[in-house]
Amino acid sequence: MSMDAAIAGATTIAQSAIVMTPHATNNLAAAKKAAKQFESVLVSQMLGGMFEGIKTDGLFGGGEGEAMFRSMLLDEYGKQIVNQGGFGLSDAITKSLLMHQEQPQ
Repeated sequence: MSMDAAIAGATTIAQSAIVMTPHATNNLAAAKKAAKQFESVLVSQMLGGMFEGIKTDGLFGGGEGEAMFRSMLLDEYGKQIVNQGGFGLSDAITKSLLMHQEQPQ
């Protein structure tokens, strides 16, 4: 299978997928969970930039395996940082989510 055929197949599948529209919630717990998830992704992305220049080779380096699993490690770092208080963004994001959902459309 050529690369163009694979891309065309993936595009067809993506275009035929059902699009789910977001819905408003008055559930504070759901809004907080979404806000914490968003903050953890943001923190992970920031950490990714910090780790870009670090090489994985050397006597005790993990080589290609370490490079492959680094993104998962950074995701977990991001989750743990947010669980320990994070940068305080999740509270502002929660407030903003609920505020935008309460506004008439």
